Amino acid sequence: MDTTVRPARTLVLPVSGMKCASCSGRVERCLQALPGVQEASVNLAMAQVALTGALKVDDAVAAVEQLGFRVPATTETWALEGDGADGHAAELTGALREVPGVRRVDLAMNSVTVTYIPGTVTLEKVIQVAEALGIRLRRNESDTENVDLAEAERLEEYRAIRKRLWPGAILVGLTFLLVHWDMWGLGHAIPLSKTTNQWLQCLLTVPVQFWSGWLFHANALATARHGSTNMHSLVSLGTFSAFIYSLLVIVAPGLFTVTGVAAEVYFETSGSIIVLILLGRFLEIRAKGRTSMAIRALMHLAPTRARVARDGEELDIPLGAVVVGDRVIVRPGEKVPVDGVILQGRSTLDESMLTGESMPVTRGIGDPVTGGTLNQTGAFTFEATRVGRDTALARITAMVQHAQAAKPPIARLADTIASIFVPTVLAIATVTFIVWWVWGPEPSLTYALLNFVSVLIIACPCALGLATPTSILVGTGKGAEHGILVKGGDALEIAHKVHVVVFDKTGTLTEGRPVVTDWTGTQEDWALVAAAEQHSEHPIARAVVAKAREQKMALAAVESFEALAGLGVRARIDNRDIVVGTRRLFEQQGIALRSAETALKTFEGNGKTAMLAAVDGQMVGIMAVADVVKKQSKMAVARLQALGIEVVMLTGDNRVTAEAIAREIGITQIVAEVLPEHKAAEIRRLQTLGKMVAMVGDGINDAPALAQADVGIALGTGTDVAMESADMTLISGDPRGVAVAIALSRATMNNIRQNLFWAFAYNVILIPLAAGVWFPWLGVLLSPVFAAGAMALSSVTVVTNALRLRHFKPDHGRPGRWLLPGF
Repeated sequence: MDTTVRPARTLVLPVSGMKCASCSGRVERCLQALPGVQEASVNLAMAQVALTGALKVDDAVAAVEQLGFRVPATTETWALEGDGADGHAAELTGALREVPGVRRVDLAMNSVTVTYIPGTVTLEKVIQVAEALGIRLRRNESDTENVDLAEAERLEEYRAIRKRLWPGAILVGLTFLLVHWDMWGLGHAIPLSKTTNQWLQCLLTVPVQFWSGWLFHANALATARHGSTNMHSLVSLGTFSAFIYSLLVIVAPGLFTVTGVAAEVYFETSGSIIVLILLGRFLEIRAKGRTSMAIRALMHLAPTRARVARDGEELDIPLGAVVVGDRVIVRPGEKVPVDGVILQGRSTLDESMLTGESMPVTRGIGDPVTGGTLNQTGAFTFEATRVGRDTALARITAMVQHAQAAKPPIARLADTIASIFVPTVLAIATVTFIVWWVWGPEPSLTYALLNFVSVLIIACPCALGLATPTSILVGTGKGAEHGILVKGGDALEIAHKVHVVVFDKTGTLTEGRPVVTDWTGTQEDWALVAAAEQHSEHPIARAVVAKAREQKMALAAVESFEALAGLGVRARIDNRDIVVGTRRLFEQQGIALRSAETALKTFEGNGKTAMLAAVDGQMVGIMAVADVVKKQSKMAVARLQALGIEVVMLTGDNRVTAEAIAREIGITQIVAEVLPEHKAAEIRRLQTLGKMVAMVGDGINDAPALAQADVGIALGTGTDVAMESADMTLISGDPRGVAVAIALSRATMNNIRQNLFWAFAYNVILIPLAAGVWFPWLGVLLSPVFAAGAMALSSVTVVTNALRLRHFKPDHGRPGRWLLPGF
């Protein structure tokens, strides 16, 4: 089948069987070498690989499977309906096999079952293929997403390890009992000879070695068949060395006897290593399940079914069967299934799960609704405009998944070391064995074996491999909870280094629309002004009418109306002549301004636009209109300044208006009267001063500056162009999110540094100890059992430390205060 991926597309493949950084490094290097692949990035914590470029899905899957790993697939069944279901069913099978990511198609009576790779196949594509043949597909199951499959894989491994862990632990406990049989006085009750005791230990350890430890041995064998090694290679080699040595001591004791002293067996060492590492893996998998809770919560926001009206009938259908143009019915307490526009009804919706804003919003006819939001009070019907992977929720989820799959630059050092880690450890272990065997004290072979096993067991590439992706996973998920979407790992790393945040003014720090702020006349005259403006399309006129409606004013009928371009309006209402406009219009009309000059200068000095109003040739008042500052802007600026970050406002407005806005929100650095095409040049100027710059904007004219900045931050209330150009998106449009994003970046990078420090320090300190480097001076050696415990603890420590990011809480009440224990 032809499964070509389009050039600019990023494909996410689930990969099963990767256990450590060595595994992920092999997969990454192999896929990077495929023709057409621009970038391959493996996320060990998410068990997936993100591929960017022009390649065939089959080629990528084959490359992964040749390395001994598995690309999991999932199965969906559709019922066949429509006129073409009988005549074109066979053609459908062939057409579906050509869809990228489809592994198998099985046709049965009135149904088709498709096995596909999550992340590569869109349900919309399957439906389109069928509809082209006149067949309508009705899904029998709810949508299955990549994250659900990954969770299923995690649970399967969790159960497999638990099944082998507890019996192994009991058997190892009994083995320890035999090791200390005489010491604990049990030999008085049941005498056992040394040989009998050792054979009993062997019998108890065999199931642990070959059944409990089979997960390690099978993986090590599969890896070895492909000419490579990983963490399981070290565990398997170490435990088998101890087991076979102990077995030979029983079978041929004369080989190991030194100066009349019989050699000891180490069955409990072999079994303890397997049980302790299984325990560590068990705890690690359980902890990793919590790292992806945010993305799973996003995926489960949308309901699995929807109620639609088709051909005059209400139907309850699977979510994947909703198509653009469907009339969708939502009742109180239900979730909105897809994106659309309300056709009938009115309600309040809780959008906090997407935007982070706690206050419900009111939506009526003509207003947009977003899939995944919760309907609270009323019922309404809306037309579906975006379904499937085109919905806002699906795009947000995809962006979060992409960010979690990406690697920040700080991860490259760990990847480089991990790629040579296992061969290096094998070399160190071999040298350790030779040195102790040749130069060590008697019994030198025993010392050599135990230290060889300790080095193999204690070395842990897992901690290195998990140090970065687990923190990124939790950090980006936490960002999504607060309405912050991060496009990639680079942005998350760079954001914590930002020195300067540059805000575009209009729509970012301000509401982006004119609002009437002042009126100096009477309410009666105000009603006439609003009535005169109701037929104008000018933004200021709309602001006047909106203010009047907000005050619940009844607007009188207009007898005549004339819009004067660039000047204002003239109207006749109740036999009275109304003029509303600029100073220039009043001069042309010969209307005396009386004592208006002082008020005009005051309003204009505060950055407001002043408009004059006259009734029957007499000035009756002045109204001031302004693009008002968002109520959160002052706090947003204060929080950034509390973080030690410079704040600059960039605007095309005149300096007087810009300075008035800046004074109100506490900004001291202003760049005014900047043309849209010069905004990027201003960002470059700041960068030439050696500063790391973040740009915050929402409009099309901000896109070049957002792309030029080291970190571009777009508001979700802005244009799609701005969001495409940005590295981060604030869904709610709240500028306070900028400080939250930077603080989260700092917390995440601190967490990654802590993880990397632990991973490096652990290996640098304990590998020499395991090799017996300090024995000549301190007389200290590390037991393989303690080595296994330390190795198991290392991965659990890294994942647990990453989970602390889940406690990150921005304190909106006080600037500069961040709640994250330990940071």
